[in-house]
Amino acid sequence: MKYLVTGGAGFIGSHITKELVKQGDSVLVIDNLNTGKEDNLEAIRNKIEFVRASILDKELLDKITRDIDGVFHQAALASVQDSFSKPEEYHNVNVNGTENILKLAVKNNFKVVYASSSSVYGDPEKIPIKESDKKNPINPYAETKLKKEELAIKYSKMGVEVIGLRYFNVFGKGQSKEYAGVLKIFLEKVRDELAPKINGDGSQFRDFVYVEDVANANIMSMKSEIKHEFFNVGTNSSITILDLAKTIIKIAGLNVEPTFGPPLKGDVMKTVADISLIKEKIGWEPRVMLTDWIKEIISSKKFNEV
Repeated sequence: MKYLVTGGAGFIGSHITKELVKQGDSVLVIDNLNTGKEDNLEAIRNKIEFVRASILDKELLDKITRDIDGVFHQAALASVQDSFSKPEEYHNVNVNGTENILKLAVKNNFKVVYASSSSVYGDPEKIPIKESDKKNPINPYAETKLKKEELAIKYSKMGVEVIGLRYFNVFGKGQSKEYAGVLKIFLEKVRDELAPKINGDGSQFRDFVYVEDVANANIMSMKSEIKHEFFNVGTNSSITILDLAKTIIKIAGLNVEPTFGPPLKGDVMKTVADISLIKEKIGWEPRVMLTDWIKEIISSKKFNEV
Protein backbone atom coordinates (compact mmCIF):
# COMPACT_ATOMS: atom_id res chain seq x y z
CA MET A 1 0.00 0.00 0.00
CA LYS A 2 1.11 3.57 -0.60
CA TYR A 3 0.43 6.32 1.91
CA LEU A 4 0.97 10.05 2.22
CA VAL A 5 1.94 11.43 5.63
CA THR A 6 1.43 15.17 5.93
CA GLY A 7 3.65 16.68 8.60
CA GLY A 8 5.66 13.49 8.29
CA ALA A 9 8.88 15.06 9.58
CA GLY A 10 7.17 16.15 12.78
CA PHE A 11 6.96 14.45 16.15
CA ILE A 12 4.02 12.11 15.57
CA GLY A 13 4.19 12.06 11.77
CA SER A 14 7.78 10.79 11.74
CA HIS A 15 6.85 7.89 14.02
CA ILE A 16 3.93 6.99 11.75
CA THR A 17 6.27 7.13 8.76
CA LYS A 18 8.86 4.88 10.40
CA GLU A 19 6.25 2.32 11.43
CA LEU A 20 4.76 2.24 7.92
CA VAL A 21 8.21 1.60 6.45
CA LYS A 22 8.73 -1.15 9.02
CA GLN A 23 5.47 -2.75 7.89
CA GLY A 24 6.60 -2.69 4.25
CA ASP A 25 4.39 0.11 2.95
CA SER A 26 5.44 2.79 0.46
CA VAL A 27 5.47 6.25 2.03
CA LEU A 28 5.45 9.78 0.66
CA VAL A 29 6.05 12.56 3.19
CA ILE A 30 5.08 16.19 2.74
CA ASP A 31 6.34 18.71 5.30
CA ASN A 32 7.26 22.38 5.06
CA LEU A 33 9.80 21.90 7.90
CA ASN A 34 8.54 24.93 9.80
CA THR A 35 8.36 22.74 12.89
CA GLY A 36 9.25 19.31 11.50
CA LYS A 37 12.86 18.16 11.20
CA GLU A 38 14.39 16.04 8.45
CA ASP A 39 16.62 14.55 11.15
CA ASN A 40 13.53 12.76 12.47
CA LEU A 41 13.54 10.72 9.25
CA GLU A 42 17.29 10.23 8.90
CA ALA A 43 17.21 6.47 9.59
CA ILE A 44 14.71 5.83 6.78
CA ARG A 45 15.46 8.72 4.43
CA ASN A 46 16.45 6.43 1.55
CA LYS A 47 13.29 4.35 1.95
CA ILE A 48 10.72 7.14 1.51
CA GLU A 49 9.84 9.96 -0.86
CA PHE A 50 10.04 13.43 0.68
CA VAL A 51 8.51 16.66 -0.61
CA ARG A 52 9.17 19.95 1.15
CA ALA A 53 5.91 21.83 0.69
CA SER A 54 2.82 23.15 2.43
CA ILE A 55 -0.59 21.48 2.67
CA LEU A 56 -1.96 24.79 1.41
CA ASP A 57 -0.45 24.04 -2.03
CA LYS A 58 -3.59 22.60 -3.63
CA GLU A 59 -2.10 21.82 -7.03
CA LEU A 60 0.79 19.89 -5.54
CA LEU A 61 -1.52 17.97 -3.20
CA ASP A 62 -3.72 17.00 -6.12
CA LYS A 63 -0.73 15.72 -8.06
CA ILE A 64 0.76 13.62 -5.25
CA THR A 65 -2.52 12.07 -4.07
CA ARG A 66 -3.62 10.59 -7.39
CA ASP A 67 -2.09 7.18 -6.78
CA ILE A 68 -2.18 6.70 -3.02
CA ASP A 69 -4.34 4.51 -0.80
CA GLY A 70 -4.58 6.78 2.22
CA VAL A 71 -3.46 9.99 3.91
CA PHE A 72 -2.27 10.31 7.49
CA HIS A 73 -2.95 14.00 8.02
CA GLN A 74 -0.69 15.24 10.81
CA ALA A 75 0.37 18.64 9.45
CA ALA A 76 -0.88 21.40 11.75
CA LEU A 77 0.03 24.33 13.94
CA ALA A 78 -0.12 22.96 17.46
CA SER A 79 0.70 25.59 20.10
CA VAL A 80 -2.21 26.62 22.31
CA GLN A 81 -0.38 29.77 23.41
CA ASP A 82 0.53 30.87 19.86
CA SER A 83 -3.04 30.32 18.69
CA PHE A 84 -4.24 33.28 20.75
CA SER A 85 -2.01 35.70 18.83
CA LYS A 86 -2.35 33.99 15.41
CA PRO A 87 -5.97 32.79 15.14
CA GLU A 88 -6.24 33.44 11.39
CA GLU A 89 -3.02 31.57 10.63
CA TYR A 90 -4.19 28.65 12.76
CA HIS A 91 -7.52 28.55 10.95
CA ASN A 92 -5.83 28.70 7.56
CA VAL A 93 -3.38 25.86 8.20
CA ASN A 94 -5.45 23.63 10.47
CA VAL A 95 -8.93 24.06 8.99
CA ASN A 96 -8.35 25.07 5.37
CA GLY A 97 -5.42 22.67 5.08
CA THR A 98 -7.62 19.82 6.28
CA GLU A 99 -10.38 20.72 3.84
CA ASN A 100 -7.82 20.65 1.02
CA ILE A 101 -7.09 17.03 1.93
CA LEU A 102 -10.77 16.07 2.26
CA LYS A 103 -11.72 17.65 -1.07
CA LEU A 104 -9.01 15.61 -2.75
CA ALA A 105 -10.22 12.48 -0.97
CA VAL A 106 -13.50 12.95 -2.85
CA LYS A 107 -11.69 13.45 -6.15
CA ASN A 108 -8.88 10.91 -5.81
CA ASN A 109 -10.64 8.32 -3.65
CA PHE A 110 -8.41 7.69 -0.63
CA LYS A 111 -9.01 7.15 3.09
CA VAL A 112 -8.01 9.81 5.63
CA VAL A 113 -6.87 9.37 9.22
CA TYR A 114 -6.16 12.72 10.82
CA ALA A 115 -5.00 14.27 14.07
CA SER A 116 -7.71 15.72 16.23
CA SER A 117 -7.18 16.51 19.91
CA SER A 118 -8.60 16.02 23.39
CA SER A 119 -8.70 19.82 23.48
CA VAL A 120 -12.07 19.70 21.70
CA TYR A 121 -13.62 18.71 25.04
CA GLY A 122 -12.31 21.73 26.93
CA ASP A 123 -12.70 21.25 30.68
CA PRO A 124 -14.94 18.15 30.82
CA GLU A 125 -17.85 17.80 33.19
CA LYS A 126 -16.69 14.30 34.14
CA ILE A 127 -13.75 11.96 33.60
CA PRO A 128 -12.81 9.71 31.94
CA ILE A 129 -14.04 11.43 28.78
CA LYS A 130 -16.09 9.51 26.22
CA GLU A 131 -16.14 10.42 22.53
CA SER A 132 -19.81 11.36 22.81
CA ASP A 133 -19.23 13.84 25.63
CA LYS A 134 -19.84 17.57 25.20
CA LYS A 135 -17.37 19.54 23.08
CA ASN A 136 -16.34 22.88 24.55
CA PRO A 137 -13.02 24.20 23.15
CA ILE A 138 -11.54 26.98 25.28
CA ASN A 139 -8.78 28.29 23.01
CA PRO A 140 -8.35 29.06 19.28
CA TYR A 141 -6.21 25.95 18.69
CA ALA A 142 -8.95 23.70 20.08
CA GLU A 143 -11.55 25.54 18.02
CA THR A 144 -9.65 24.64 14.85
CA LYS A 145 -9.62 20.99 15.91
CA LEU A 146 -13.39 21.01 16.40
CA LYS A 147 -13.89 22.68 13.01
CA LYS A 148 -11.80 19.91 11.46
CA GLU A 149 -14.17 17.38 13.00
CA GLU A 150 -17.14 19.22 11.52
CA LEU A 151 -15.44 18.97 8.13
CA ALA A 152 -14.85 15.25 8.66
CA ILE A 153 -18.56 14.72 9.30
CA LYS A 154 -19.46 16.79 6.23
CA TYR A 155 -17.14 14.88 3.91
CA SER A 156 -18.03 11.47 5.35
CA LYS A 157 -21.57 12.15 4.15
CA MET A 158 -20.06 12.63 0.69
CA GLY A 159 -18.53 9.17 0.83
CA VAL A 160 -15.06 9.93 2.21
CA GLU A 161 -13.66 7.37 4.63
CA VAL A 162 -12.28 9.54 7.43
CA ILE A 163 -11.28 8.79 11.01
CA GLY A 164 -10.35 11.47 13.54
CA LEU A 165 -8.05 10.57 16.42
CA ARG A 166 -8.36 12.72 19.52
CA TYR A 167 -4.84 12.63 20.93
CA PHE A 168 -4.37 13.24 24.62
CA ASN A 169 -0.87 14.24 25.84
CA VAL A 170 1.57 12.51 23.52
CA PHE A 171 5.09 11.83 24.80
CA GLY A 172 8.21 10.08 23.53
CA LYS A 173 11.37 10.52 21.50
CA GLY A 174 11.44 13.80 19.63
CA GLN A 175 8.52 15.27 21.54
CA SER A 176 7.81 18.94 21.13
CA LYS A 177 6.59 21.52 23.60
CA GLU A 178 3.17 21.58 21.92
CA TYR A 179 2.35 18.01 22.91
CA ALA A 180 3.68 16.72 26.24
CA GLY A 181 5.92 19.73 26.69
CA VAL A 182 5.78 19.78 30.46
CA LEU A 183 7.37 16.32 30.55
CA LYS A 184 10.22 17.38 28.27
CA ILE A 185 10.82 20.53 30.32
CA PHE A 186 10.79 18.66 33.64
CA LEU A 187 13.22 16.00 32.41
CA GLU A 188 15.60 18.63 31.05
CA LYS A 189 15.55 20.38 34.44
CA VAL A 190 16.30 17.11 36.23
CA ARG A 191 19.12 16.37 33.79
CA ASP A 192 20.68 19.67 34.89
CA GLU A 193 19.87 18.89 38.55
CA LEU A 194 17.45 21.81 38.77
CA ALA A 195 13.95 22.04 40.23
CA PRO A 196 11.05 21.70 37.75
CA LYS A 197 8.82 24.76 37.46
CA ILE A 198 5.05 24.21 37.40
CA ASN A 199 2.58 26.59 35.74
CA GLY A 200 -0.32 26.98 38.16
CA ASP A 201 -0.73 24.90 41.31
CA GLY A 202 -0.02 21.54 39.67
CA SER A 203 -3.50 20.12 40.24
CA GLN A 204 -4.09 19.73 36.49
CA PHE A 205 -4.72 16.10 35.45
CA ARG A 206 -3.10 14.78 32.28
CA ASP A 207 -3.36 11.50 30.36
CA PHE A 208 0.04 10.83 28.78
CA VAL A 209 0.17 8.42 25.82
CA TYR A 210 3.34 7.11 24.15
CA VAL A 211 4.06 8.32 20.62
CA GLU A 212 4.69 4.86 19.15
CA ASP A 213 1.33 3.75 20.54
CA VAL A 214 -0.22 6.80 18.86
CA ALA A 215 1.46 5.88 15.57
CA ASN A 216 -0.01 2.39 15.83
CA ALA A 217 -3.46 3.83 16.54
CA ASN A 218 -3.18 5.76 13.27
CA ILE A 219 -2.08 2.76 11.23
CA MET A 220 -4.62 0.39 12.77
CA SER A 221 -7.35 2.94 12.04
CA MET A 222 -6.22 3.28 8.43
CA LYS A 223 -6.05 -0.47 7.86
CA SER A 224 -9.34 -1.17 9.62
CA GLU A 225 -12.72 -1.57 7.95
CA ILE A 226 -14.04 1.46 9.87
CA LYS A 227 -15.22 4.11 7.42
CA HIS A 228 -15.95 7.03 9.76
CA GLU A 229 -15.39 7.46 13.47
CA PHE A 230 -13.78 9.59 16.15
CA PHE A 231 -11.53 7.81 18.67
CA ASN A 232 -9.87 8.91 21.88
CA VAL A 233 -6.18 8.01 21.93
CA GLY A 234 -4.99 7.96 25.52
CA THR A 235 -4.43 5.48 28.35
CA ASN A 236 -7.48 5.84 30.64
CA SER A 237 -5.06 6.83 33.41
CA SER A 238 -3.82 10.18 34.62
CA ILE A 239 -1.34 12.00 36.80
CA THR A 240 -1.36 15.52 38.18
CA ILE A 241 1.38 17.85 37.02
CA LEU A 242 2.57 18.20 40.63
CA ASP A 243 2.79 14.42 41.06
CA LEU A 244 4.59 14.18 37.72
CA ALA A 245 7.22 16.64 38.92
CA LYS A 246 7.61 14.81 42.24
CA THR A 247 7.83 11.43 40.49
CA ILE A 248 10.60 12.64 38.18
CA ILE A 249 12.51 14.20 41.10
CA LYS A 250 12.19 10.98 43.12
CA ILE A 251 13.30 8.70 40.29
CA ALA A 252 16.27 11.00 39.65
CA GLY A 253 17.19 10.97 43.34
CA LEU A 254 17.36 14.75 43.61
CA ASN A 255 16.86 16.76 46.78
CA VAL A 256 14.82 19.62 45.28
CA GLU A 257 11.23 20.84 45.41
CA PRO A 258 9.14 22.02 42.43
CA THR A 259 8.69 25.77 41.99
CA PHE A 260 5.49 27.43 40.81
CA GLY A 261 4.59 30.10 38.26
CA PRO A 262 1.37 31.60 36.87
CA PRO A 263 -1.06 29.28 35.04
CA LEU A 264 -1.00 29.18 31.25
CA LYS A 265 -3.77 30.88 29.31
CA GLY A 266 -6.20 28.41 27.76
CA ASP A 267 -4.91 25.46 29.80
CA VAL A 268 -7.51 22.79 30.66
CA MET A 269 -7.63 21.36 34.17
CA LYS A 270 -8.29 17.68 33.52
CA THR A 271 -7.97 15.29 30.60
CA VAL A 272 -8.41 11.55 30.99
CA ALA A 273 -9.47 9.37 28.06
CA ASP A 274 -12.06 6.65 28.02
CA ILE A 275 -10.55 4.34 25.39
CA SER A 276 -13.17 1.60 25.38
CA LEU A 277 -14.43 2.57 21.90
CA ILE A 278 -11.08 2.28 20.11
CA LYS A 279 -10.38 -0.99 21.94
CA GLU A 280 -13.72 -2.38 20.85
CA LYS A 281 -13.67 -1.15 17.24
CA ILE A 282 -10.06 -1.77 16.16
CA GLY A 283 -8.41 -3.58 19.07
CA TRP A 284 -5.94 -0.82 19.92
CA GLU A 285 -4.62 -0.24 23.41
CA PRO A 286 -1.52 1.47 24.84
CA ARG A 287 1.55 -0.62 25.58
CA VAL A 288 4.05 1.83 27.10
CA MET A 289 3.24 3.51 30.40
CA LEU A 290 4.58 6.92 31.40
CA THR A 291 6.34 6.01 34.66
CA ASP A 292 8.15 3.05 33.08
CA TRP A 293 9.41 5.29 30.28
CA ILE A 294 10.59 7.98 32.73
CA LYS A 295 12.51 5.37 34.74
CA GLU A 296 14.19 4.12 31.56
CA ILE A 297 15.15 7.63 30.41
CA ILE A 298 16.60 8.65 33.77
CA SER A 299 18.35 5.35 34.60
CA SER A 300 19.97 5.13 31.18
CA LYS A 301 20.56 8.90 30.95
CA LYS A 302 19.00 8.91 27.47
CA PHE A 303 17.90 12.54 27.74
CA ASN A 304 18.59 12.98 24.04
CA GLU A 305 15.54 10.76 23.45
CA VAL A 306 13.21 13.25 25.10
